[in-house]
Amino acid sequence: MPLEMPDPDDDESPRRRRRYETPSGPWWKPTSKFGRIFFGLCAILVVGALVTSYLLVAHFLQRDGRFRIAGTSNIEAAGLTQVSRAEMLPVFGEDIGKNIFFIHLNERRKQLEQIPWVKSATVMRLLPDQIHVNIVERTPIAFVRQGQQIGLADADGVLLSMSPARMTQHHYSFPVVTGIDPRDPQPSRRARMAVYQRLIGELDSTSQRLSEQISEIDLTDPEDARVLMPEQGADILAHFGDDQFLTRYQRYKAHIAEWRQQYPRLAAVDLRYEEQVVLEMAPGSGPSVTKGDDKSAGDTTVAGNPAIPSKPSAATKSNVATAAKPLASPAHKPQAHSSSKSATKSALEKKHLEARRAALAHKQKLSNSSSQSAPVSER
Repeated sequence: MPLEMPDPDDDESPRRRRRYETPSGPWWKPTSKFGRIFFGLCAILVVGALVTSYLLVAHFLQRDGRFRIAGTSNIEAAGLTQVSRAEMLPVFGEDIGKNIFFIHLNERRKQLEQIPWVKSATVMRLLPDQIHVNIVERTPIAFVRQGQQIGLADADGVLLSMSPARMTQHHYSFPVVTGIDPRDPQPSRRARMAVYQRLIGELDSTSQRLSEQISEIDLTDPEDARVLMPEQGADILAHFGDDQFLTRYQRYKAHIAEWRQQYPRLAAVDLRYEEQVVLEMAPGSGPSVTKGDDKSAGDTTVAGNPAIPSKPSAATKSNVATAAKPLASPAHKPQAHSSSKSATKSALEKKHLEARRAALAHKQKLSNSSSQSAPVSER
């Protein structure tokens, strides 16, 4: 019988099917050995050309004199107000004569931010041979007293130096802050300045600008802002604590005239108690006395007790409240008040009292010599 042979014109034949089938692999992966060799050679040539081009361009940019920092005139700076070019240029001293592509911009930025007045800096390359520096300077918000020197401080507690003449030119008018030690860590100084900003912000929350009536703020204890209030030639030390600044200020202003009339030797007022005010007499003013506050139903005034601690506690408040009740006769009041408080004295309280008295004496000396000091606007 005849053998069956495939019909070449049949569409179903294997030869015709192979002719119209698409390749199964990707285009960049040849199936034949020759195609793979050719593709590999092409890839090597392309990579070699790219590397050669990169090296040639890098050599050109690094060696060409047009990209060299010729002098300080090639360094531009913007935002300089308190920082001078003379203070900024030493940062780029070793870059003069170098190729612009060899300058470490991040390093230069960190060095610029080490300058006290510089809060942040941006350093950029401008081809072919320019370095552009943008400076953001710190903004002073308070005078800071360190010994007999007056400087400035910003919101982060960074101490800034400025000559008295330049301070006068800027017409700065801030309260004087003490208790900011440059040896303290940055977070500690920032926390103290945060208390200062809250105090000033609350006092100025009204349209009366009450902060202008403040002379000096002691932030040695960030939980107790001690404010010197000028009162007719004498300074009263007011303890404002760390909150309710406006309420305590209004209470102080409402009663200070009466307190000074009753106690001419008044030296300090502690406003941190919620239902009473503690008064302290100047050293050597005689025995301490107690008196109720007739103008405010809930407030009681305790006068001239040196044993009252600077930071009130629950136990202390109860003792003060007991001692603050009006007694039968003025002669009997000093004995009752002194005996009730003498048992609560501690070494820490005595030390704090001595420091407070020394601060008041130092302030009195400074006020006597203020006319001969640097021309700084202090309130």
